[in-house]
Amino acid sequence: MEQNIYIKNKKAYFEYHILDKYTAGIKLLGTEIKSIREGKANLNDAFCTFIDNQLYVRNLHISEYSMGSFYNHEAKRDRVLLLHKKELKKLHTRGEEKGLTIVPLALFISDRGFAKLEIGLAQGKKTFDKRETLKERDTKIEMDRAMKR
Repeated sequence: MEQNIYIKNKKAYFEYHILDKYTAGIKLLGTEIKSIREGKANLNDAFCTFIDNQLYVRNLHISEYSMGSFYNHEAKRDRVLLLHKKELKKLHTRGEEKGLTIVPLALFISDRGFAKLEIGLAQGKKTFDKRETLKERDTKIEMDRAMKR
């Protein structure tokens, strides 16, 4: 009955070079965690930003809970990320550097049942880097096919 929820942001790995990874807790409402446990969340357009020295994740789409009543949550509201002060300070200083941004990489349920968001300090890729990534992936697929034969 125990199923592992691991929702990945595949677009982030294609668009960015990931420099550092952090695991952050998320401040959620009751219907939001129930929707995440059903696997109804989308990270594709999400990004992280600092507002009043707190890290928020924006545009994280968590669908409304199907069994919820008028207590249901808003699908794309800003959610607070929970990190240690030292990590927040480090991310704040590094995130202000030119060309660096904080992107959500994965959303998962921990062993204790809490929702966690894996975030990464990232640098944007150029178009030729993206083409190189596509070429590497295609050659890897061809090599795997050749090994199966």
